[in-house]
Amino acid sequence: MEGQSDPLAAEQQFFSSLISGDVGALDRILGDDILLIDVMTGSEVKKPDLLAVLGSGQLKFEAIQPVESQVRLYGITAVITGRTQMSGRFGATPFTAGSRYTHVFVKEQSQWRLVNAQGTQVRS
Repeated sequence: MEGQSDPLAAEQQFFSSLISGDVGALDRILGDDILLIDVMTGSEVKKPDLLAVLGSGQLKFEAIQPVESQVRLYGITAVITGRTQMSGRFGATPFTAGSRYTHVFVKEQSQWRLVNAQGTQVRS
């Protein structure tokens, strides 16, 4: 991620880090004050909580397939909208979901950091 100049590449790194459970990479990608809105429940998730649940193995993403994405740049801010198909498990409970999402990245010291993520579950 270091020196990342493309917000879409940062987004792809975010998805691959979720799948691999790489909390170190996620720590670098996510802004310290990021707010994620959970696709399944609509609840607010803060960075420490996301890193803890992934690090513990309680949440495991098996696949996140971006179906489409669009990037709009506004100076040091990038807004990415798109769709995904994802699967995984929370504890022993498997899940699958299709979603539409909005991710907001801000460029800080030559790195794109995810500062806001909103997901909405959609039925295929």
